[in-house]
Amino acid sequence: MGHALQGSDRKSSIREKRNMKTALNYIDGIWCPASAERTGACINPATGEPAAHYVNATLPEIEAAIAGARHCFESSTWSSQPKLRSDVLRLFADRLEARKDEIVDVLVELNGKLRREAEGEVLAGISELRYYAGLARNLFGRVLEIEPQIYSMIEREAIGVAAIIVPWNAPITLLVRSLAPALAAGCAVVIKAAHQTALVHAMVVECLVQDTRLPRGLVQSFVEDGADGAKLLCAHVEVDVISFTGSTQVGKLIAGSTAKNLTRLSLELGGKAPAIVLPDTSIADAVRGIVPGACVMAGQMCTAISRVLVHESIAEGFKAALVEGLRQIRVGPGQLAASSMGALIDRRNQQRLLDEVQSARETCEVLLAGTVPQDLPRAGAFLTPSLIATQDLQSHFVQDEIFGPVITLETFSDDEDALTRANATRYGLASSIWTNDFKRARQIARRLKFGNVWINAHNRLFAEVETGGYRESGLGRLHGVDGLSDFLETKHVYMPCA
Repeated sequence: MGHALQGSDRKSSIREKRNMKTALNYIDGIWCPASAERTGACINPATGEPAAHYVNATLPEIEAAIAGARHCFESSTWSSQPKLRSDVLRLFADRLEARKDEIVDVLVELNGKLRREAEGEVLAGISELRYYAGLARNLFGRVLEIEPQIYSMIEREAIGVAAIIVPWNAPITLLVRSLAPALAAGCAVVIKAAHQTALVHAMVVECLVQDTRLPRGLVQSFVEDGADGAKLLCAHVEVDVISFTGSTQVGKLIAGSTAKNLTRLSLELGGKAPAIVLPDTSIADAVRGIVPGACVMAGQMCTAISRVLVHESIAEGFKAALVEGLRQIRVGPGQLAASSMGALIDRRNQQRLLDEVQSARETCEVLLAGTVPQDLPRAGAFLTPSLIATQDLQSHFVQDEIFGPVITLETFSDDEDALTRANATRYGLASSIWTNDFKRARQIARRLKFGNVWINAHNRLFAEVETGGYRESGLGRLHGVDGLSDFLETKHVYMPCA
């Protein structure tokens, strides 16, 4: 694997401790040597066993990364070479594609998700890189002749140093969707990766930094199992923009820590996605779409369906069908083709969700209680889906992000009631409508306070199409042309030529 990773080649299993690979930190153009006292284990959620190692970065290393990124941005010509930026992103995509199978294997092992989910994630990252490779050469300003021979030029230029904080649940997609526009815009980047999936991250970063045309210091990457490095990034005067994906609670902490410097923020935060099932829809078709929409990545996705709102006239039949659909979910190791939902990220979250379902019995009706499968490794973090019925809009299970395969079922009487219920949380990231009446769907979609509304589908995300949240689900937009905006400044240049 070159300098990025230590250990066996791909023919040897990373399950073998003596050959286990270690993800290193990439600081100022160098893969930093491993340090035994700062090395931690990446755990396979399906087995509970170590599958790789990572090295915790020190605060001096992170300071050096920020300083190196700033020096590179100020001293190199990267930000003024759109053709180079485009070419780097295009070839980054090619190298990622060439190593797709290898990266998918490691992603399944470290994250626990299904192989098809991992393949989709890598392919989405490749698509994103190629999309922004094209946009890198199409950053347009404009010129106005204010008076005869007096011009005002509006220019778009890179903001500077971008810090990208990446979670574990989709470590490739959630890295690339910020990294690609940041590089396309001309920024230098400092990346903080999740320790759970550090080896996946190192493999992706290596696909980028092996390009010898990259200025030294342009890309910096580190891993930590705490938050000290992230806090340093957020409070640092030399960081111009923070791009973060994670919980609303942490997003608010980041917003507070960046306030002193008025650092720009790009935040995609928590979600509580409702699926609204109208009475004219086919129950079978709706259930066929809603079940995978709720169980994608074991429900550990901010856009996953977590609330189902069904019209009261079809509620009984729909409830029975949804319970049966969730019961048919086959939980198992991600590499097995027969599995329809993979593991949670760890045993701690498994126990947390079991406790959530148990507590729901006090205030809600538990229609289907998630259990730990007895035919899978006891040390694995597996859990079957849960379905909880409630009409209480103030319920914790309606208002708060649970982040796992725990879904609430509510009924509504008419479209106004559906909209009131759907919009009743502080989140506004994703939603879906299930109906055959597209005029009605369009009317409801217009009034939903969510950044994404899908009709007869869920979780359809594309490189070309902006996505983001209303209210406490975030700031800014990712993907699409608008995804560049967080990484660009707008400058007015006045020039009299008379």
